[in-house]
Amino acid sequence: MRRSERKRQDPDLGMLTGQLLFLVQQELFETLAEQGHPHVRPRHGAVLAYLDAEGVRATELSRRSGQRKQIVGTIVDELVELGYVRREPDPQDRRAKLIVPTEHGIDEITKADAILAAIERRHEEALGAEVYGDFKRALRQIARLQRAWRPEPSPTPRTADH
Repeated sequence: MRRSERKRQDPDLGMLTGQLLFLVQQELFETLAEQGHPHVRPRHGAVLAYLDAEGVRATELSRRSGQRKQIVGTIVDELVELGYVRREPDPQDRRAKLIVPTEHGIDEITKADAILAAIERRHEEALGAEVYGDFKRALRQIARLQRAWRPEPSPTPRTADH
């Protein structure tokens, strides 16, 4: 059997999760466009999906999304230009900036949350609550296991003269 046929019949974890991601994103972003947010793209999710109404620092968005700070900065620049977020001084540290959603950003976040909840409800209804709950628990566990694929490097031991 050819590799492509084998992969089509029994897709691996990367293929399955990739297909699921792309299909969910397609529904999410097409629906968002229909609901007044035609300029939001999947890459913007690295910021919008992890944004709190009161704002959050770019370094925290980077940590939450797993994206490099430079990528998050570029996405924030795009979202500022599109009117979804603004930068404000952090009241805890005036040197730092918070990324805060605008009214337009809050509208997008609220609609995205509702669209994703509807997608989840549809799958839960199709599979049954127990099976869908088991699926999500297993997927969360796999994500945790995958996150740990490479152990954090150990700190370099200090010598007595340091």
